[in-house]
Amino acid sequence: MTGVRQVLVCGAGAAGCAAAILLAEGGVTVDVAEIRPELAAVGSGITLQGNALRVLRDLGVWPACQAFGYSFNTLGLRAPDADGTLLMEIPDARTGGPDLPAALGMCRPDLARILLDRAVSAGAKVRFGVSVTGVDSGADGVLARFSDGSAGRYDLVVGADGIRSGMRELIGVDVRPQPTGMGIWRVLTPRPPSVTRTDLCYGGACYIAGYCLTGEDSLYAYLVEDSRDRSGLDQEGRAAVMAELAAGYHGPWDDIRGYLTRDRAVNYTLFESHLIDGPWHRGRVVLIGDAAHSCPPTLAQGAAQALEDAAVLADVMLRGDSVNETLWAEFTARRLDRARTVVRASVQLGQWLLDHDAAADVAGLMGRIAALVSEPA
Repeated sequence: MTGVRQVLVCGAGAAGCAAAILLAEGGVTVDVAEIRPELAAVGSGITLQGNALRVLRDLGVWPACQAFGYSFNTLGLRAPDADGTLLMEIPDARTGGPDLPAALGMCRPDLARILLDRAVSAGAKVRFGVSVTGVDSGADGVLARFSDGSAGRYDLVVGADGIRSGMRELIGVDVRPQPTGMGIWRVLTPRPPSVTRTDLCYGGACYIAGYCLTGEDSLYAYLVEDSRDRSGLDQEGRAAVMAELAAGYHGPWDDIRGYLTRDRAVNYTLFESHLIDGPWHRGRVVLIGDAAHSCPPTLAQGAAQALEDAAVLADVMLRGDSVNETLWAEFTARRLDRARTVVRASVQLGQWLLDHDAAADVAGLMGRIAALVSEPA
């Protein structure tokens, strides 16, 4: 019999919902506390690599994600010239195995809704608009206090509350995300007929100009630049700046740029990174996903690593007859080195671009990470 019967998950994002699904499916009573008042997802689109798709399949949501997203197995590389010349189309690594595509593009709100609906159907009880204000972790459980004045006792508390994790602070982990020197513009637009695959362009006005299909009729486009304070821009201003930067790119970008109008919602985010370089638990409270580690999206592994955290945590906890140091040692051994390697590689790719390092072994590094994540966590 499992040593966890009552679990609190803080955060209803990808990591939190994945943990809730797997634990509830294993017979655990799961409460999910989400600080936001309703289901929402910031940003526009997301690229999920094969190792993320492997976890989504285990969660029972792969068919729904496949239906709402756009699968692809190749990647186009274009030049930052007047024609947006296609330099090559290369096969992408199928890190989830041969029976899954290399990657899937999706709208973030669709992914959030699918995962939340699955968590509820698995039996998790989700409360919106409530946060955890305190945790007292002892040898036999955790007393959690909530912002609405209620409290509850749990065998395990999972902090999956994102990069600005309040749980991280509550348990005294003084690790904070640090900027890496880059910022990214993202926008969701209709799909013009000229876009037939996911393409990347390195160089030009920005470090990276890319787009990823998120469905038959939609895509998200992104531009990576030096980090700047863009906080003073309103929606119209953000769209104008992104359109100006996009003017340096051609080919399909000429069609995408036409959608960058004043009423188009454009998101700007600074790249940040952090890693708790040691055990992610304090007593019976554990951090996963962006609460424990974050990285710039240069390898598109953020969501994948968060989903892997949840899968490994559930696997370990459901096999143990008590919450003990043996279980924590297994969880740490299966997650820490892998996440550390991915975080460092993601930051390194960005740094090579910032340094304009002509000797950078980008292909070698990407190949090593692909080989690593091709093995299940």
